[in-house]
Amino acid sequence: MTAPAAELQRAIFAALSGSAGLVAALGGERVFDHAPANIAFPYITFGRTSIYDWSTGTESGTEQLFTLHVWSKAKGKKEAIEIMDAARAALHDRALPLDGHALVNLRLEFSEVRFDDDQSVYHGLLRFRAVTEPAA
Repeated sequence: MTAPAAELQRAIFAALSGSAGLVAALGGERVFDHAPANIAFPYITFGRTSIYDWSTGTESGTEQLFTLHVWSKAKGKKEAIEIMDAARAALHDRALPLDGHALVNLRLEFSEVRFDDDQSVYHGLLRFRAVTEPAA
């Protein structure tokens, strides 16, 4: 059985890459675990994932907090915000299929856009919370 975090990332990647609205906003399938060198803007990368065991004496499961990073060189925040909204629409409260696990819920908990002076890019953050349990 694959670890729930690996399965969740696979499902998230598939959901984001399969979202017509997000692919259009990005100008192509530009979702990466780690962005390749010289990639065209805008794009999304996977960020930090924190995994917590929420098992009880009778049930087992995990809570995962994960971050998606949106990168845009457009003039102003509009492009980053539109990409973030499309990513939220593709994931928030969605029932994503996981191999060997069940996704109990998936919710956006936090989002933020800021200008990164060092890189001269708009940097959007989306933090999601997912709860998974072993498949029945």
